Amino acid sequence: MRDPYEVLGVARDASAEQIRSAYRKLAKANHPDLRPGDKEAEERFKEISAAYELLSDPEKRAKFDRGEIDASGAPRMREHFYRDFAEGPGGAKYSHAGGFAEAADLEEMIQELFGGRGFGGARGMRMRGADMRYHLEVGLEDVVRGARLPVTLADGSTVEVSIPAGVEEGQVLRLKGKGAPGLGGGPPGDALIEIGIRPHPRFERKGADIHLTLPVTLAEAIHGAKIEVPTLHGTVKMTIPKHTSSGKTLRLRGKGLPRAHGHGDQYVRLEIKLPPHVDAELERLIENWERAHPYDPRENLAREIRS
Repeated sequence: MRDPYEVLGVARDASAEQIRSAYRKLAKANHPDLRPGDKEAEERFKEISAAYELLSDPEKRAKFDRGEIDASGAPRMREHFYRDFAEGPGGAKYSHAGGFAEAADLEEMIQELFGGRGFGGARGMRMRGADMRYHLEVGLEDVVRGARLPVTLADGSTVEVSIPAGVEEGQVLRLKGKGAPGLGGGPPGDALIEIGIRPHPRFERKGADIHLTLPVTLAEAIHGAKIEVPTLHGTVKMTIPKHTSSGKTLRLRGKGLPRAHGHGDQYVRLEIKLPPHVDAELERLIENWERAHPYDPRENLAREIRS
């Protein structure tokens, strides 16, 4: 995989906001929903999303910058196994390096406690392996429908994680027995997958509701229209009432994210968008109309602000 900084086109000292802004711009330009059938754009979108997933996570970014993981998030040096992934009591990170040497250090300590007899001499001393934490970012589409996504573990193996529909930001999924190996014949720990939800280039999440700003033409706003609207559940038809102003918000029931009972809603904020090139004919038409029908859309603004 390419360097994530190169993929997003940002400097290595870029701020979190600069990284987020670059991602949103590139994701919007290459999103499969906006460029259906364009395989190259789809591949670029996957690469952009993977780069953002790494650089948006401060811990992963720091490890990448130190050369401890590669652009895919896989460890480069197995000796950092425990320092990078394992946790001590109470969730505290191990602060020193050692990797599998941790097991050797622990055995050496037990040997000292039990007179040099090691695990065997400690009357079958067994210890459960440490739990190992990972961060996995999913898209809003995955939240709606659920998904199965690959996660590369610290030992280099890959497992598929089942993402339930309606998964929440910060929710932790547990993979039994996929953590650090046990000591003295003890059972392995678990892999704890913390879920993050990627920002979408078009949809904004507010709880279980989804918000979308939708451009409409001047004619659609004046005459009304029945238009297609994208949702996380697929495209639906929506009626725009006659004489609609920019900023009017319409609701699509049940087109949001899963919640305890059913789904949230999608709110569509309409935004009148002029054509790319306004010609003299349209300018004259508007000028003549305004001369015959003058009005001030801001006449109550000052009074409302003071009240």
